[in-house]
Amino acid sequence: PVLKSVGLWERRHLFPTQISGGEQQRTAIARALCKDPKLLLCDEPTGALDSETGVVILSLLQNMSREKGHTVVIVTHNASLADKVIRIKNGGIADITRNTAPKDVSEVRW
Repeated sequence: PVLKSVGLWERRHLFPTQISGGEQQRTAIARALCKDPKLLLCDEPTGALDSETGVVILSLLQNMSREKGHTVVIVTHNASLADKVIRIKNGGIADITRNTAPKDVSEVRW
C-alpha cells in the first residue's frame, strides 16, 4: 500500500489532529499517489519533512515520472533533480532549460 511507502502504515488509524505536520504532508502525498494520476502538481512536497523522509518522498515522485511515464511538476528551490527546469519570475516564464544530468535523489543534500 501507498501508506507503507510513505512510512505511515502504523499510523493509519489516527485522525489528522493526532499526527504531525510532516505526517499530514505525507498523507496528502499518499492520497495523491494512490489515484495514480498522469499529472501530479507538488508545491514544496518535502518542505515539512526531515531529510531522510524527504529522500523517500522524492524517490517516489521520481519513480512515478521515470518508471510510469507520468508528469510530475514540483515547485522547489532545488531543481537539481529535474529533467526540465522552468524558472518563473514576476509571474511569467523567464527560462526553460533541459537538465542533461539530473541528480539522483540519493545525491540531494539538505
